[in-house]
Amino acid sequence: MTAHASLNTQTSLLSRGMLAVMTAQFLSALADNALLFAAIALLKAGSAPAWQVPLLQEFFVIAYIILAPFAGPFADTLPKGRVMLIANGMKFLGAAAMLTDLNPLLAYGMVGLGAAAYSPAKYGILSELVAVDKLVKANSLMEGSTIVAILLGAVLGGWLADYWLAGALYAVAASYLLAATINLLIPRLPPSHPLSTFAPLAMCRDFIQATRKLMQDTDARFSIIGTSIFWGAGSTLRFLLVAWVPVALNIPDLSTAANLSGAVAIGIALGAVAAARWVNLRSINRALPAGVLIGLAIVAFAYSSNIYIAIAWLLLIGFLGGFYAVPLNALLQERGHESVGAGHAIAIQNLFENISMLLMMGLYILLSKQQFPVIPITVTIGGLVFVAIGTLAWLRIRQTGK
Repeated sequence: MTAHASLNTQTSLLSRGMLAVMTAQFLSALADNALLFAAIALLKAGSAPAWQVPLLQEFFVIAYIILAPFAGPFADTLPKGRVMLIANGMKFLGAAAMLTDLNPLLAYGMVGLGAAAYSPAKYGILSELVAVDKLVKANSLMEGSTIVAILLGAVLGGWLADYWLAGALYAVAASYLLAATINLLIPRLPPSHPLSTFAPLAMCRDFIQATRKLMQDTDARFSIIGTSIFWGAGSTLRFLLVAWVPVALNIPDLSTAANLSGAVAIGIALGAVAAARWVNLRSINRALPAGVLIGLAIVAFAYSSNIYIAIAWLLLIGFLGGFYAVPLNALLQERGHESVGAGHAIAIQNLFENISMLLMMGLYILLSKQQFPVIPITVTIGGLVFVAIGTLAWLRIRQTGK
């Protein structure tokens, strides 16, 4: 047994390393979500057209796509705790740029650069800290911590953006700095798949080869496509809420949309807990029915006219999403760790997920610019998710025979 394997097997889910990873991730995710609503408030304060609000996400995900060939190798070549430190520093610069009156779209794109580097490290390190049989539980802990952060970040960000916008930006910047400090407590684990060169062309070739190898793996391909559909829809739904709330509920403030996105976060946390209890890597197909139902739940939510009914639907959407996506993430980490490296695998997943976000958000922006009503747009997104995940589930069951 290698030293790495021995460390991996003996590490507890509540070890110092895991606690440091989860705490830093909590603070960073809290800041990410508070900053989103602060950026939306900045655009509105500057009288930007309504279609520029979802454009924030396009600027954010472009960084993931551009850095896709480099983020995974970067995470696998250096100790992942140090990668997270560097990434949180970049996020801090983006938040500070908003305080200096840089265009919110450009500043949010800077935060996207940090997030693109951060993601492969924060998920890839789990397969280095815990044994394979604990991966789903480790992912559930990570998702649970992240979801609480999303909830608090959205609520606090929406509230501060309504009443004290500068305060929201200062709080976000401070959270990124604290997260970076906690990253120093993560053990300096040996790099999992170090590259011999950082030449851009060589890294692009390595990324293309890793993508081909990973996509040839049936389980990895299924996981990447499945999570991409879900997170593309989830990202779009968050921005749809900003436009949907004033129309469907006749509530004009920003904090209500932020609070409703928090309901999705609570649902995802509950779904992640349920997935840890009922799904493992050998029974991954149990997650499929929940995935198929996500699209139908979005369609039903679109026609809500009462805030409590809307909350109930959003909790259900989140629960279904958590039950569906968390096991698929664990499956990809396991397959990636065994083949191209967990950091590479998460970077490849990020590429596909963010292409999905780019396309779905692009569709939303296009329909919004054409002045389509927000409720039919929401129904369209829900229908696309139902058809896409339904097709994927049918193919998976046909392939595995169960």
